Amino acid sequence: MQAIRYGVNWAQAQALYQRERADFAARRPRSRALSQQSAEHLLFGVPLHWMDDWSTPFALYVESAKGAAIRDVDGFSYTDFCLGDTGAMFGHAPQAVADAVAAQCAKGFTTMLPSADAAWVGGELSRRFGMEKWQFALSASDANRYAIRWARAITGRDKILVFNGCYHGTVDDVFVDLEHGQPVQRASLLGQVYDLTCHTRVVEFNDLAALESALAHGDVACVLAEPAMTNIGMVLPKPGFWEEAHAIIRRHGALLLMDETHTISSGPGGYAMAEGIPADMLVLGKPVAGGVPCAVYGFSADMAAKAEAAKRAAPPGHSGIGTTLSANMLALAAMRANLEQVMTDAAYAHMFRLARILEEGLRAAIARHDLPWCVTRIGARTEFQFCPHPPQNGSEAEAILDGELEHIVHLYLLNRGLLITPFHNMMLVCPDTTEADIARFVDVFDNLLAQLKG
Repeated sequence: MQAIRYGVNWAQAQALYQRERADFAARRPRSRALSQQSAEHLLFGVPLHWMDDWSTPFALYVESAKGAAIRDVDGFSYTDFCLGDTGAMFGHAPQAVADAVAAQCAKGFTTMLPSADAAWVGGELSRRFGMEKWQFALSASDANRYAIRWARAITGRDKILVFNGCYHGTVDDVFVDLEHGQPVQRASLLGQVYDLTCHTRVVEFNDLAALESALAHGDVACVLAEPAMTNIGMVLPKPGFWEEAHAIIRRHGALLLMDETHTISSGPGGYAMAEGIPADMLVLGKPVAGGVPCAVYGFSADMAAKAEAAKRAAPPGHSGIGTTLSANMLALAAMRANLEQVMTDAAYAHMFRLARILEEGLRAAIARHDLPWCVTRIGARTEFQFCPHPPQNGSEAEAILDGELEHIVHLYLLNRGLLITPFHNMMLVCPDTTEADIARFVDVFDNLLAQLKG
């Protein structure tokens, strides 16, 4: 066992973790009781199995969430920097959205028919994101599935290309990784019965030569990409990467499908709009309806015309796209309220200002304790990583992930009323986050580093 790990005194870190686990368990009898009760009828004792993978000795059960705060069933309050991993990026239960949802509940939830809100939402999405036509889904995973299907229908090609370490939800096609430079199907997949590498190519982010080589076969329907990688730890594009990548994609006849589910933290129109990246299709999920389950995907004018032509030319029957709950009235009402009253330029300005303060505070604390860590930020999204310089691709980002150290950090923060995103070290700020919240986070983080250094 290493004595020093990522600059941390490892024996001291492990002792700290055991103290934090004992403290968490002793002070949360109601969460413990609910965990025991849930174990009788829920697989792994939780509604979704990954809820059992947090740093806590048993699941933390939530009583309520409002603005930038969460309250658990034992009465403890937390300043939330996870924000549902972007689902609540504009705060929990924004008042305008809550009011719209309450009003719509009295008028119906779902009918398989459009509501009047659909026309307004479509126009606003086009204004913000520059895509001509739109469709709706219940999650970004579904929206990515549907967009891939449209891309294949439009181009007549069967393959897609993704970047190593990408995150696009639970879309089957994307679970292909690079190991020693070779594409392999992710070993952790459950129930996968066909070889994903037959229809998916994978290259490293920021590697233009590899992108060119992978597309030269002329059989890739679309490049599905996050404008900046966010889920394996943040990986930003090198200067000029997307300009050159776009030219390569165009030259080989593939489409560019941008998944902005996380990078909507970059601004009201997302990263691609802010940086002038001309995508053919765009997906946006979690936060677009203020936390109500919903997603959208848009088409450029040219792609919209080709998509409509492909559908009209196909035989009658199920397209494999859409569900009966897609574009339900409840989600559309929430989306309109969120886009109109919550997801504003002023809200982003506030979020950006506080995220910069957080970024500077984290960097100062890391420097003060002479740790080989770095800090990366995209708009309202900030991450600290266990390496001296930000990673340039998915392999580099994966190499410095350390689940044990993350658990220690996350649980220490949680026991002091601060919640950050599990499975990496990401923090979001929302319109309800305050300067006092940031100052307290930085202070607790600084104290944690002092203990970890020994």
